Amino acid sequence: MRPLSRTSLTDTAVEAIRTEILCGRWPVGGTLPNEAMLSSLLSVSRGTVREAVRVLVAKGYLETRQGSGTYVRSKTDPSESFSRARGAGLRDLLEARCALEVEAARMAAIRHAPAAIPALRALLEHRGRSGEGDREEYILRDLAFHKAVIAASGNQAMIEIYAFFSASIRETIEATLSDQLPEPDMQAHADIIDAIASGSPDKADVAARRFMAPILAALDRMLLS
Repeated sequence: MRPLSRTSLTDTAVEAIRTEILCGRWPVGGTLPNEAMLSSLLSVSRGTVREAVRVLVAKGYLETRQGSGTYVRSKTDPSESFSRARGAGLRDLLEARCALEVEAARMAAIRHAPAAIPALRALLEHRGRSGEGDREEYILRDLAFHKAVIAASGNQAMIEIYAFFSASIRETIEATLSDQLPEPDMQAHADIIDAIASGSPDKADVAARRFMAPILAALDRMLLS
């Protein structure tokens, strides 16, 4: 590796380390040299190396393990793929949301903690109905309910993905407040809770799909008209 110039040291260190990962010098699953060694290889301070590693951890390339070292996690930047997905059309976003919420409901039916059901009912009660109070506040309350369904699944990866897409999911919620797409009523939401409480993943699957089906059908009619 060539020593770095003194301009934009952290950015340059990030790119230098990323390049070594992409070319396979440090393979996925392998460890990076320690901080002192990287500092020497790049001719930068250990603080610059530390910051570059933090950036690459945030981008998904690296993973730090306490007391073990820094490991190569991926050769791709997952945030780039997620960003492209987040810019997809409304139909694609709704289908992706449906896939996440259906699978989360199935998992929640099997794994939910006892406290999850009363918590979901309280969130639904707090959500209320559209047209009650501030529009933005209503969207946030609705989103909070759906995030809680995802959280009840106990799947951390799914929770993180849903959180990443939360801005796009807010757009799908807002779209149902227009005159063109139907907004699922309180009963449709309550049916999801009841299905999760039943402990039956199949019932949860049906309830979540039934919840999303009218929105997707209405969107299809709009696209065909």
